[in-house]
Amino acid sequence: MSEDCEDRVNRFLLDDLDIGGAVVRLGPVWQTMLAGRDYPPAVVGVLGEMTATTLLLGGKLKQPGRLTIQLRGDGAVSLLVIDCDERLRIRGMARCEQDPGEGSARALLGQGQLLMSLDMPSMREPYQSIVPLDGDSIAEIFEHYFRQSDQQPARFFLAASPAGAAGLFLQKLPNADRRDADGWARIEALAATVTAAELLALPAETLLRRLFRDETTRLFPARPVAYNCPEDWEKVRALLRSLGRDEVYAALRERGEIVIKDDICNRDYRFDALAIQELFADTAPSTPPTLH
Repeated sequence: MSEDCEDRVNRFLLDDLDIGGAVVRLGPVWQTMLAGRDYPPAVVGVLGEMTATTLLLGGKLKQPGRLTIQLRGDGAVSLLVIDCDERLRIRGMARCEQDPGEGSARALLGQGQLLMSLDMPSMREPYQSIVPLDGDSIAEIFEHYFRQSDQQPARFFLAASPAGAAGLFLQKLPNADRRDADGWARIEALAATVTAAELLALPAETLLRRLFRDETTRLFPARPVAYNCPEDWEKVRALLRSLGRDEVYAALRERGEIVIKDDICNRDYRFDALAIQELFADTAPSTPPTLH
């Protein structure tokens, strides 16, 4: 398996049928995102499928912006969140208070909502869409979303393991029925034969040729995916300043240090007494509060 086929999104078009789609295959980027998380296997599965889905949709961004997708529920997995920008730089996390065991996405998440937000500099305010969670799998949840949002019919075929995450996305475009009245049904049936092992192992060109060997497939250049969770100390310092000197010093006296947890990047920002004193140097009195 060639590494240069991993961490890529490939858009494609079935020219004769007016059916579009994309393939994503992740390896090192996905492993980096999981590092230090210790998620149970079932959580790795749904988060990986969610990551693949977000990239399949984020790959359609044509201008600067950020796509954020959240699945919130009342089950053992209360939150899945992934965001990516137009350069396919991603980050994400799951929130799970206990090992949920095995089960479908519906069983893990319970009742809840899918929240999708698109934020672009050209927009006055972010676009947001909220629909109930409907479907037993991550694929079914997003297929339901496409039906509810009056977009063209779409199908998702997803797979994930600790080593990789992958997905195949198909969307019926406006002229599909005029091109071939049976084309969408035929392509759906062919795509449904794909296995998780094929999704995780095969480069896009090989996968599409195996599934749609009798169709004319136009494969667009691959786009790289990167994990992007840089440290941002100044943002955290601004947060502490916004809380105010008295509140921060009260917390420092109680705990001995201030720890700000960045859940989505799995990183702690720690401030000892000296760091807090420096942070509020402009506003602190001449004699800093005594810490006990």
